[in-house]
Amino acid sequence: MDRINTLGRRKTSVARIYLSSGKGEIKVNNRELTEYFPSEILQTIVKQPLAKVEQDGNFDIKVNVMGGGPSGQAEAVRLAIARALTEVDAEFRGPLKSEGFLTRDSRMVERKKYGRRKARRRFQFSKR
Repeated sequence: MDRINTLGRRKTSVARIYLSSGKGEIKVNNRELTEYFPSEILQTIVKQPLAKVEQDGNFDIKVNVMGGGPSGQAEAVRLAIARALTEVDAEFRGPLKSEGFLTRDSRMVERKKYGRRKARRRFQFSKR
C-alpha cells in the first residue's frame, strides 16, 4: 500500500495527513503525538477512528496541522484519519459513519457585530 493523503478541517484548523502501512507511529508536525497533544483526552480523540475499526498499530501517520487551538486541531486530525481509513478499506465506512467521524463539524465562531460588545452580547444598558 502506498501513501494515502487526506484533509480534515474543524473550526479554523486544517490537518493534512499521510497514512502508510507501518507499526502505529503517529507524528504531528514532526513531533510525537504524546508531545504535541499532552492531554490524554486529545490523544484519545485523534486515535478514535483507528480504535473503532481495530487498526490501532497497523498504520504510520504523518500529520501537518495548522490554525486554531488544540481541540480543533485534534478533531481535524480525527476527520482526516477517518477519511484515509475509508480509502484503505470500504468496509470501514459503516462503523466510522455511524460514530460520526466522517462528518465535517461546520460550527465556527460567530463574528462580532458593530453596536455590540461581542457577537450577541449587547453593551450594558443604564437607565439612570
